[in-house]
Amino acid sequence: CTRAIALSAVTLFHFRGNSAFKCFICVADPEWASYTLGVFVCLSCSGLHRNIAQISKVKSIVLDPWSSSEVEFMDSVGNNTAKAKYEQIVPAFYYKPTHRDCMLLREQWIRAKYERKEFMCVEKQEPYSAGYREGFLWKRGRDNGQYLSRKFILSEREGVLKYFNKHDAREPKAIMKINTVNATFQPTKIGTANGLQITYLKDNSTRNIFVYHEDGKEMVDWFNAIRAARFHYLQVAFPGASIADVSLSPKLTRNYIKEGYMEKTGPKHTEGFKKRWFTMDDRRLMYFKDPMDAYARGEVFIGSKENSYSVLPGLPPNIQGYHWQFGITIVTPDRKFLFTCETEGDQQDWIAALQSVIDRPMLPQEYAVEAYFKRKP
Repeated sequence: CTRAIALSAVTLFHFRGNSAFKCFICVADPEWASYTLGVFVCLSCSGLHRNIAQISKVKSIVLDPWSSSEVEFMDSVGNNTAKAKYEQIVPAFYYKPTHRDCMLLREQWIRAKYERKEFMCVEKQEPYSAGYREGFLWKRGRDNGQYLSRKFILSEREGVLKYFNKHDAREPKAIMKINTVNATFQPTKIGTANGLQITYLKDNSTRNIFVYHEDGKEMVDWFNAIRAARFHYLQVAFPGASIADVSLSPKLTRNYIKEGYMEKTGPKHTEGFKKRWFTMDDRRLMYFKDPMDAYARGEVFIGSKENSYSVLPGLPPNIQGYHWQFGITIVTPDRKFLFTCETEGDQQDWIAALQSVIDRPMLPQEYAVEAYFKRKP
């Protein structure tokens, strides 16, 4: 036992001298490794590697004994060499998860690389790169919350994602234009590890649908197929732009800046405050009665500080009707929006999220969105 611990201490010191000593996904220094693939991983990712035990066998580089041949193998491979082998042809649109992403995205990324070897053979990328995808997903009903099987079709050529209420229906229930579609995994909100929230604009207002599939690969393939269709649309909309451009890559799909409950009052500030679920999606601050509502009850455009937008802690004097004590005032060129948070931590997080948007200069196309909001009654 003493010899094993001593050997591991030497091994850890040796590995940390390796320039590739970082988890493939996470930013922290890892203390686990796959000694069959030659890559370093963190504790969380080591659990995902155990799910493909026929390919990847992991051990702790702190607690487990290592033979000299295993150390030499790790030293000869490492993450950089493994990346060059297993990530030879990752499509520009394919989502590479980080340590902040849900378990499903991280697990399927690992399986795609090592188990299915999708990025070593372009033919294996057909499910999400063909430009057309058809299949059945469980979709949540707008009114009753019941999940029912619905046929979905994604057509890059038509520039739409659509679904049908009946399997043999000729006309779709909804047509979502690719130029406004977004998809983000929401396992906690939806209540399933494979839950995906899809949003699109209808009459310039946000619409939500919630879907899932029992097969995690199927769901991630749909997600990347949407990204592929968005990528090709943006290549046309922004000719000459690169996926590496800061302005382009977030436009494929995006996670919400922040979500959570706040209280709000009406435009005259005389109504009682009501608890609502808020979603910060880029420059749209939306509120819902329930997190799973299909339609937002209201949306607020958040512009930039150069255009007279600001966010302040607290509420104006003489405001009544609120229960939560930590106020937020959003100042726009036309009016003030008042909210309250349950805790000071929530207040600070929301202010930081709003400020990050306000500090960002507006893009030319965002002025058109702002103009639409100003015309709304």
